[in-house]
Amino acid sequence: MIKCHDPAAIYAPLGAYTHAVEIPAGTRMLTVSGQIGIRPDGSLAEGIEAQLRQSWANIAAILDSAGMTLTDIVKVTTIVVRQDDLKVHPKVRSEVLGLHRAAATGFCVSALANPDILCEIEVLAAAAR
Repeated sequence: MIKCHDPAAIYAPLGAYTHAVEIPAGTRMLTVSGQIGIRPDGSLAEGIEAQLRQSWANIAAILDSAGMTLTDIVKVTTIVVRQDDLKVHPKVRSEVLGLHRAAATGFCVSALANPDILCEIEVLAAAAR
């Protein structure tokens, strides 16, 4: 069973995440490469919210192909190119993950591989064998 760690000795998480996740031995792990807002037809979703939603849809499809679900995510890394978009991602992440909490890191960079790409999300998932 995966265990979250949010000790009382440190400040509580500032959002819908946990400070740490403990993954027991024998757990099946899946590392998902950074996903961007590219739709199945190859087009790029327009705007940060649409790109975030498509990134999460891509992640969900990858997890499904591995026999996992979004609740198997133990770590989320979110990269955006505009600092204000760090305020948009938590809303979308919460809509996608609901009450599920994973360890999380978010940061802003000056650019991604293509200037039209506004975000990239990578996850680590863990599930019982």
